[in-house]
Amino acid sequence: MTNSIIALWQQDDGAVTIDWVVLTAALVGLSISVVAVFASASKSPEGNYNTNLSSAQSFVDDLDQ
Repeated sequence: MTNSIIALWQQDDGAVTIDWVVLTAALVGLSISVVAVFASASKSPEGNYNTNLSSAQSFVDDLDQ
């Protein structure tokens, strides 16, 4: 009985698979966090665009006068 437990404990057949699963999970988690950062940074660029466009339009209008 103890010999079979020791033999089971010493097996390392699936160790590479576990390594790849852990590395892939870490990569997916890092990718999701990077996407979340960029998504939060780009929530409303149209607000800034409209403000800048109206400022530029008023500047051009002032040049015409």
